Amino acid sequence: MTASSTRPGPAPYAPRTTPAHAVTRTPAPCTTSYRRLGRLFPALRVHSAPPRTGDGWISGTDLLTDPDALAELIAHDAREGLARYGRPLRPDVAAGFGLHRFSWPAALLFTLPWFLERRVPLLTPEDVSIRRATGELTARPGAFACLPDDPAAGLPGARTVADGAALAAELRTALAGFLAPVLTAFRPAVRRSPRMLWAMATDAVVEGLWYVGGLLGEEERARAELSDLLAPDRAADGPAAAPALPVARACTPGVCAPSFTPGAGFATEGASGTDRARASCCLVYTVRPEEMCGGCPRVTRS
Repeated sequence: MTASSTRPGPAPYAPRTTPAHAVTRTPAPCTTSYRRLGRLFPALRVHSAPPRTGDGWISGTDLLTDPDALAELIAHDAREGLARYGRPLRPDVAAGFGLHRFSWPAALLFTLPWFLERRVPLLTPEDVSIRRATGELTARPGAFACLPDDPAAGLPGARTVADGAALAAELRTALAGFLAPVLTAFRPAVRRSPRMLWAMATDAVVEGLWYVGGLLGEEERARAELSDLLAPDRAADGPAAAPALPVARACTPGVCAPSFTPGAGFATEGASGTDRARASCCLVYTVRPEEMCGGCPRVTRS
């Protein structure tokens, strides 16, 4: 959401004391990060706004409660897969792509403000919506966690925490709380175990921030902070249902896992061409074996 001037009409009972052009809306916390993302990566734009429906938008509420909405999101990837590969995707593969391409950008709603502003929005799936055809998301402004010295600490909805470690714990908890019902909704279609679903979600969390970190010229910082954020000894900070998994082990460069590229196929490289060992397999080999990811566990663990 872009901050804009407000130009009210003449006040009938009192003289205007502030010029109209000087009255501005205060940007919602995390908006700066979302704007920066849009400039760096125009294929993905985030609006600080309530969830939307219709005209290609699918709200998080519908995604969790309406089987038809989930089916349409998966069908989008089935159509893209057919157009890209010239052959239909297996239903569970299309569902896996749909889960990845929802969780990849949705995770950035949390990780990018943490990375750039040390703020963690406390979003639920009901606070977001997505329009895959245009690469847009909405995130409803609301409560957020921040550090005591943050200029936004006095704003409504601010939850201050003691230090960076406590803020990282808030991020892990917020991500787990957001992703848990999403994975439950996708599980029957994806047909993977809960642990493998969490592995897929972890990969999406890592790949999104790692990719954008490369666009920012801060890939190494993103890699280091993600490694610390999701290190195995951090698992106790979040729900037991969200296991911490290996996230940043380097491997031979190759084709990266599917990233969020609306209207196109899979990205073949990250921002800097660096690859990583994934915790899950995206199953792209089932439709085009020669495009197996260089970071696929089928390769790196053999």
